[in-house]
Amino acid sequence: MNLARSWPGRPRKIGSIGLPIWGVEVRVTRRDGSEADVDEPGEIQVRGHNVMKGYLDRPEATAEAIDEQGWFRTGDIGKRDADGYLFIIDRTKDLIIRGGFNVYPREIEEVLHTHPDVSLAAVVGVPHPSHGEEVKAFVIRTPGSTVTEEELVAWGRKNMAGHKYPRIVEFRPTLPMTATGKILKRELTTD
Repeated sequence: MNLARSWPGRPRKIGSIGLPIWGVEVRVTRRDGSEADVDEPGEIQVRGHNVMKGYLDRPEATAEAIDEQGWFRTGDIGKRDADGYLFIIDRTKDLIIRGGFNVYPREIEEVLHTHPDVSLAAVVGVPHPSHGEEVKAFVIRTPGSTVTEEELVAWGRKNMAGHKYPRIVEFRPTLPMTATGKILKRELTTD
């Protein structure tokens, strides 16, 4: 489903998926359903001529995906800037809630990828008895690297907010991927 694009004559913004397309309304909402402020992350919801009307013979699934006013819950976490440009941050299914704080795995992965000894990283939430979830990073080291789990945790503590950095690091030679190169995080959480 197309919901945004770059418009001729309008500037492009790095990281943005663009502005809403003609005939499609887009909003970003908080968990309580209220509209998020400018630059505040929330779930992207859309309504318009190109949005499905529902699932065939599945009224429960339709009610879960589309509210009474016709807003489709995309499952994407995003934000809208002051000019109306949309930015996708992550997926709601991937969101980690650690001690009441929202942690977006994609953001943590992007920071981890700046470390010279990290070739690839995938971040997931794992159960924790007091925090609800803990941040865990699966990492493929760059060839020849000898960085340890402890060193990477310490580096994360210095370079990320206190509730975000991974407390658990597991090195792997490979990560499970789809044919198109997308990491299969669900397989990492069931190991």
